Amino acid sequence: MGAFFTRYFCEGQSLDQKQQLVQTDPNATWFEKNRKVVGIGIPVVFFWAIWWTYMAKKDLFGLFNEATDSIPRYYMSITMVFGSMIAGATSEGGASVAFPVMTLGFRIKPPVARDFSFMIQSFGMSAAAFTILFMKVKIEKSALTWVSLGGAIGIIFGLEVVAPALAPAYAKMYFVTIWFTFAVSLFWLNRLHGRKVYDEIQDYNHKTTATLFAFGVLGGIFSSVAGSGIDICSFACLTLMYRVSEKTATPTSVVLMAMNTCVGFMWRALYMDGVEPDAWGYLAVCIPIVVIGAPLGSMVGSHFHRLVLAWCVYITDTVQMIGALIIVKPWQYAEKKNEDPAFLTGSCVVLLILGGIVWTVMARQGEKIIKAWEEAHPHGDEEVAAPSQDANQTPVEKSKGNDQDGELLDAVGAALELNTFKQESGTADEEAPEVVRQRSHMKKASE
Repeated sequence: MGAFFTRYFCEGQSLDQKQQLVQTDPNATWFEKNRKVVGIGIPVVFFWAIWWTYMAKKDLFGLFNEATDSIPRYYMSITMVFGSMIAGATSEGGASVAFPVMTLGFRIKPPVARDFSFMIQSFGMSAAAFTILFMKVKIEKSALTWVSLGGAIGIIFGLEVVAPALAPAYAKMYFVTIWFTFAVSLFWLNRLHGRKVYDEIQDYNHKTTATLFAFGVLGGIFSSVAGSGIDICSFACLTLMYRVSEKTATPTSVVLMAMNTCVGFMWRALYMDGVEPDAWGYLAVCIPIVVIGAPLGSMVGSHFHRLVLAWCVYITDTVQMIGALIIVKPWQYAEKKNEDPAFLTGSCVVLLILGGIVWTVMARQGEKIIKAWEEAHPHGDEEVAAPSQDANQTPVEKSKGNDQDGELLDAVGAALELNTFKQESGTADEEAPEVVRQRSHMKKASE
């Protein structure tokens, strides 16, 4: 049991190359070695100072007990304890919990839930993004650039055109249906234990840029409807198409969601009719919770094995789907809510089928992309270990190669010294010639 827990929940962080060296440097300062604590503490102190000052000055602590439709606002404070942790630790933003709980459980109107999701994620996800970047957790920087640009366009288009055209029942069901199909597809892909994944996109080209941008637009549209979407959309693209590890895709998606939700919040507040009034009250009672929960979730989640992160996606999306079916009941008529149950049910079934097809095509396309890259680099691992063979390698790849050479040479050198000791003590064996040949081979490979 202990070995299982250690393997899957204490695997360790995937840090960038420079921070990995700092962590093992005996001369590193306390600040450098304790970036986790500092990275969580800075946003907490910053947001708490503002929140406590404002709430005390305006005497707004009574908001916690105010009720909307007989449901006290502090219910959302409790909800966001879990929502913020999930938001920081997985590719499911805080809206993946807030939106379905508010719309399905508390019967709050989707526009209020969506605006609240934008607002609360602007605080919680931004705090988590700061922690991730401060800890120097490995992220896919190319995706960060192009998905965020596409997402800004998508969320503005969605807020202006798509979201107003969707009835509440349709917004709820379509959101959970699409991402349930993705969870099933990711589970199917991960059923092959030991499948090869990468820390970053391989063979990056102009097609990759276009694909990332397109998924950013699509994710932005999803976010405009449910308050969250670009995070799981980017996660789907990176893991299915480019075989990027969940340990890299997850923090990347958190940072992307932080940027996209700020765009949505500002657009709603400044360029449209403003956010829903009820959303402000929910925001006030949840800020002190999420600015702790989301960064803490990011820190904890960064230590998980990639399959644990994947299982978080499976469970969250499945629970959302089951909850929507139980509460919305898309097959039943409801005046002013679901006046065409046959169409809603049929369209959800079509989305299930189309979603499965789309995600399957993406997974197979990802296999082709990786296969083509591996065929073009038949000794990819050796090339990384011998940087002089590829002048186009990045400094990180060169550093990795040098580290691998050094570690292997040290191991062979240790074996040779042990064998020499055996010879001097009269217990020599026949391994010495082989060790010498290995060390000679490694020297040639490193030169």
